[in-house]
Amino acid sequence: MEKFLEYLSEAQKIIRACDHMVYISFPLIKEKKLLLKIVVELQKAVAYSINAILQYEYVFKKIKLYKDAKANFSTFMNSSSKRFGITNQEMKKIIELFEIVEIHKKSSMEFTRNEKIIILSENMRQQVVSLEKTKEILAISKKILEKTKNKICPNS
Repeated sequence: MEKFLEYLSEAQKIIRACDHMVYISFPLIKEKKLLLKIVVELQKAVAYSINAILQYEYVFKKIKLYKDAKANFSTFMNSSSKRFGITNQEMKKIIELFEIVEIHKKSSMEFTRNEKIIILSENMRQQVVSLEKTKEILAISKKILEKTKNKICPNS
């Protein structure tokens, strides 16, 4: 199986699981830390979708791939995303998602307040993760996956 199809399949599995957690598991258990786990998993799913796009474009000789992930992401932002119909607004949300996860990984302090998780960065800047924010990220992740699937496997 082509690498891009494997990435696509993995993204689909993760998004399906996250959708279940957001709409079924979370309302039952109401554990705020689950929202962070979902956001981290959605970041992986979006990364898999991006990797699927990059691999697909590379196989069909539309782009070059580099060993540097930042250079590959730049290629995705500047050319591949437009060919796959990903809007500037969706790109902003993708970048925001990656920033949230990066701040979460580096953060030494996270706490819950009023149904939200507050993540403090090193410079004490707050990043808020709520159920609404998580649903928004899930919706963007689904859109990216759908656009990727429609372009790579149009008949499925």
